[in-house]
Amino acid sequence: MGWSKKKPDPISDRARALNEQIAALEAQIKQLDARLAEDKATPRLRPATVPQGSAVPAPVAPPAPSRPKPTEPIFEEVDQARLKDRHDSGSTPEHYNDLGIRKYDLAALINRVKNHFRSPSTTNPKLVSYLAAGSIQGLRPMRYEKRVARNRFLFFASILLLLLFGLVTWALHYGRH
Repeated sequence: MGWSKKKPDPISDRARALNEQIAALEAQIKQLDARLAEDKATPRLRPATVPQGSAVPAPVAPPAPSRPKPTEPIFEEVDQARLKDRHDSGSTPEHYNDLGIRKYDLAALINRVKNHFRSPSTTNPKLVSYLAAGSIQGLRPMRYEKRVARNRFLFFASILLLLLFGLVTWALHYGRH
């Protein structure tokens, strides 16, 4: 049966193919670097037609540009008020009673429960939109995948219900005798 076989993952297949291409390109880069080093190691010969008594000056390599070393580290200004406001919104003195114990905050509890069931924000929303629309070559859109998963669930749920119905009717029919 085809149900027990694991379907190939197109993303992992593509990642494997890209890793193979990267390895081939790195090998090609190493070959070209070795060839370039070999070409530099062998001197280029030219005919010795220099007149007697004149010397050919050796080429002088220009000095490497030196970078000025920073004397002090460079710091970036950060707006601390925005950072503190975001995290310290619920720790005002009104949220604590006379003994210093935090009061029960129903609105904060509701927000925590909502955030618990809310999915985390994505790090790459453009990729999510591509996957949802099916814009990546070789991948089916998410709506198609969801439909297939929903239909598979409904099929197996109906089979389970039929089996349970059969067991109940069998138990009622043969349970009396």
